[in-house]
Amino acid sequence: MLDDFFIRALLAGLGLALVAGPLGSFVVWRRMAYFGDSTAHAAILGVALSLAFNLSIYAGTLLVALVMAVVVTALVSRGQAMDTVLGVLAHSALAFGLVAISFVPSARADLNSYLFGDILTVGMADLTLIWIGALLVLGVLMWRWQNLLTATLNEELAMAAGINPRFERLLLSIALAVVVALSIRVIGSLLISAMLIVPAAAARALAPTPERMAANASLIAGLSVMLGLLSSLHLDTPAGPSIVAVAAIFFGISFVFRRG
Repeated sequence: MLDDFFIRALLAGLGLALVAGPLGSFVVWRRMAYFGDSTAHAAILGVALSLAFNLSIYAGTLLVALVMAVVVTALVSRGQAMDTVLGVLAHSALAFGLVAISFVPSARADLNSYLFGDILTVGMADLTLIWIGALLVLGVLMWRWQNLLTATLNEELAMAAGINPRFERLLLSIALAVVVALSIRVIGSLLISAMLIVPAAAARALAPTPERMAANASLIAGLSVMLGLLSSLHLDTPAGPSIVAVAAIFFGISFVFRRG
């Protein structure tokens, strides 16, 4: 029989998997991998500030992730060598975060848990917050789905239809920041982007429609959580990396059944 801590970890992972599918699909469609890295890596700076000022880890991480998301969105709108700029921001955010956290003695011992997650320590309060946040983000994505999709596929067509692509991009950025804040305890700042991108990339090879891709991505993310946690339990491997490793295996398998 599974222990309570494992059940809580499984439920937390499934909550994030539910929203990782549709959000990760937009990350893949918009080629926002570095965007996600920048926001996720900034989470470490949020952790340092939270511990230094005795704030909630989720609150501090969300604040810094939102700031980074808005900054990156503004830079993306300018469209000048964005791959380089985002690459610099992603790695710089992580570097500044690690430097900042070195000044907080209480955080040094738990550094690995912030980098790679510690899903097995998730409590009921964490679990409640994760599900509330995930359902809120999922609700926003469902509400704005058609507008987001149109703005992603063709910005000129979106503007002709009365849709503001910049607003949709900002909304997506805020959703990403919220998921990053929710994921810091579960999967860690270094692996958040992978959890968004890898299941969506695997689903892309199999899905005939955007909606099917989003649903398949959530399914793959959920299976990755379950199998990753089980393998971690039986093989005594880190839970977060195990989950992402399983997702990577699904990505490899997806090429075997790739649609022509």
